[in-house]
Amino acid sequence: MNRIMALAAALVWLAASGCSEQSEPGNQNGIPVGNLVDFTGRTSLVGKEYGEGKVDAVEWINANGGVNGKRIDFRTEDYSYDVSRALAVYKRWKPQVVAIQGWGTGDTEALVDFVARDRIPYFSASYAAHLTDPEGRGPRTKKAAPYNFPMGPSYSDSLRALLQWAAADWRERGGGRAPRYVHMGDNHPYPDAPKAAGEAYARELGFEVLPAIGYTLTPGDFKAQCLSLRESGADYAFLANTSGSNISLLKSCHTVGVPVQFLANIWGFDEYVMQAAGEAADGVVFVLGSARWGEEVPGMALVREIASHSKSRPADDYRAVHYMRGICSVFFMRDAMIWADGNGGLNGPNIKRAMYREETWSPKGLEAVCGEGSWSTADHRGFSRVQVYRGFVKGAPGANIGASIARGAIGVRKILDVEIERRAEWLGW
Repeated sequence: MNRIMALAAALVWLAASGCSEQSEPGNQNGIPVGNLVDFTGRTSLVGKEYGEGKVDAVEWINANGGVNGKRIDFRTEDYSYDVSRALAVYKRWKPQVVAIQGWGTGDTEALVDFVARDRIPYFSASYAAHLTDPEGRGPRTKKAAPYNFPMGPSYSDSLRALLQWAAADWRERGGGRAPRYVHMGDNHPYPDAPKAAGEAYARELGFEVLPAIGYTLTPGDFKAQCLSLRESGADYAFLANTSGSNISLLKSCHTVGVPVQFLANIWGFDEYVMQAAGEAADGVVFVLGSARWGEEVPGMALVREIASHSKSRPADDYRAVHYMRGICSVFFMRDAMIWADGNGGLNGPNIKRAMYREETWSPKGLEAVCGEGSWSTADHRGFSRVQVYRGFVKGAPGANIGASIARGAIGVRKILDVEIERRAEWLGW
């Protein structure tokens, strides 16, 4: 109850503070940009990688000419995945910043009306489909989100891709009945974001949808949930939480023995999960949103240059895939800023306008790392291409992830690359 009251008070405080005019920042202090990160909260296992990617990217940009000679004044705040803290930070930022690099679903959704009112482009690591409808036209859209730019395929579209793969997998197995699907996750805006859309699409594809099973974003002993999963007879289980709690869930289910194919979203599975969960993570199918560290693609040399600017760890330390996605979010913003600077000035509305300047585009120098985004004034589903991978674990991974990958103890294999159709009824859902 105290948490709810604090959140309500923060929302009232923000609403009462009124609008602020944006102007182009001067060169003395640089271009003010807010940066919300979770380095210490419930999603910090993935939040640190993504946040460090953002910080290192700005360090590199500032060391290499900035935005047309203007440095980015990056104001990083660890809000520990606490919505009320994020709202308080925004109150401090809003008279000054021209853009925000955001993080979680709960805080991003809580700020939708405020960033629209204050005309501040919000580049979020939340890919909730609710954030992709700029005009509020979708039949299930919560509210219009004109200044929100999720930096990856929506959670709903990612789940649709996973379900497409699962349906094909079931046919290949020769299953003589409808496959059974279950959504698993916490009662929280992030894991709940794709739940209804995923269950509806599963039914469309011929799945029998089972009652959802809850487990917390905080890691714990989930044997009871795993026993429920086993008793349900599910064939495919979608893990909607982030990787920290998924490690616990996979270990618990491996202990009790659950014959199910696990599916995971873009924040739910990575190299660290395979390292920590070991053979319990073998075979998990998941969504991957960028090139991987060390992959031989154009742009990886730039990623390594960016890593050399890290103040938190050695440049050659292995980075999980979220690090590259943090870099991509900043570089999409940087390229929009470069255009805005020459087309009316570095302010929120012009940065927003820059996101529509080309039908499809990638950050300069990182094309094969980041992929292509496509935004329009009517549709902010920027990424409709979804890549699905299967993780494998052979033997016991060592303490060094890079070495474990090099010797083949852990790895991934692409199993599906699909363009999700932009159905009108899926806008914002």
